[in-house]
Amino acid sequence: MKQREVTDSQNTRWTCVQAFSMAKQEASKKAESISETEEGKVTVVCTPSGGAKTVRLKLDTDWQEQMTDESLTKAIIAGGK
Repeated sequence: MKQREVTDSQNTRWTCVQAFSMAKQEASKKAESISETEEGKVTVVCTPSGGAKTVRLKLDTDWQEQMTDESLTKAIIAGGK
């Protein structure tokens, strides 16, 4: 399961995971390919440690490896509005 944590300027820790990720790599890759949009985006769900609401984002498929913490945090803040 692809998971990543970032902390925003309000000290809220966000745990982000790609929707439909699974522990078994083969099943996870199949689910991810099915859920990928025509634009090459996947759904990522970011859950806060505090009182903020969970945010669903559409990010590039390589979000885990290529997106900086700052960019991910900005996407979370923008997605929560």
